[in-house]
Amino acid sequence: MRRDVFTADHEDFRETVRTFVAKEVVPHYEEWERAGRMPREVFAKLGALGVLGIAIPEEYGGAGMADYRYNVVLQEEASRALVTLGTVRTQLDVILPYFLAYADAGQRDRWFPGLAAGTLLTAIAMTEPGTGSDLAGVRTTAVRDGDHYVLNGAKTFITGGLLADLVIVVARTSADPGDRRAGLTLLVVEDGMPGFSRGRVLNKIGLKVQDTVELSFDDVRVPVANRLGEEGQAFRYLGHNLPQERMTVAVGSVAQARAAVATTTEYVKERKAFGTSVASFQNTKFELAGMAAEVEAAQAMLDRAVLALVDGELSGADAAKVKLFCTETQGRVVDRCLQLFGGYGYMAEYPIARLYTDARVARIYAGTSEVMKVIIAKSLGL
Repeated sequence: MRRDVFTADHEDFRETVRTFVAKEVVPHYEEWERAGRMPREVFAKLGALGVLGIAIPEEYGGAGMADYRYNVVLQEEASRALVTLGTVRTQLDVILPYFLAYADAGQRDRWFPGLAAGTLLTAIAMTEPGTGSDLAGVRTTAVRDGDHYVLNGAKTFITGGLLADLVIVVARTSADPGDRRAGLTLLVVEDGMPGFSRGRVLNKIGLKVQDTVELSFDDVRVPVANRLGEEGQAFRYLGHNLPQERMTVAVGSVAQARAAVATTTEYVKERKAFGTSVASFQNTKFELAGMAAEVEAAQAMLDRAVLALVDGELSGADAAKVKLFCTETQGRVVDRCLQLFGGYGYMAEYPIARLYTDARVARIYAGTSEVMKVIIAKSLGL
């Protein structure tokens, strides 16, 4: 169906990204999966191409275009090629918005040129061993000591933490028994700060190119100059960006579900069973027809939400609806596509296997499907 989301500039950008992915990503992807990360030099290449600095102001080497649709194109083209871009999505869609919204002039001078160039990589450390969706339960502490905060605690499931030069850490700077959400602060920890260490790289079932690690902080002295925004306001800041973060997951889910249908359609045309192509069976036709309709419905819902996000009108409840519907659709579609591959679908050498394992986390991170339902229920007055 015709989509009314993108302009000619977005489509020109799409061609640039498509060429880059085909040349710089696809040929090396299996090697990166084995290594468990995308090399730093790829970020620099993306920076040189202008991809990482689109939303960063021109005076810092960016393009000054805060248009989320470019991020959508980036995900769609990676998915079309049956790959992902590692932690690029997290850096652009989840972390960069905090720097853009809350960095002061000095921080912008220090960090924005490197962010635009792809020479400074980032991560955000929210989740702790004892806290997942419950951000108000953060136990990592930061105690003010003159011009520094003394940071102590541990974080886990940190995407991009292995190579990150700048880590935004959510820490508790004060406690209010009457309001668990109060007293959280964002501090930027820089690579090499004494007491900051990276633990083991976590072995995930999917998203192999996206490194995920544990981080620990032992009396790390973080300058007050590295605080993002005001002290004690982190919970509000995090909530402000959550709709975009959840939209980012939904964008990937729909793009990957579409890619699953496309690669499965090609496979069943070639695969023979009982003397004929698998595509000739009525069940195959019905399954793929049903999946194509589901993906189209998810795409329509997503596109409407993308435009609302660009216009600054996407509510938290609507973002939750989109994430819930799109990720659940992805799960159903990719599972049914793998079934049509038969035993070969269970083999890691086939892209459908990667799409299957990559898909599972979409219903967990950025808020589980259950959390999305709670948010939606509240919006209904329940």
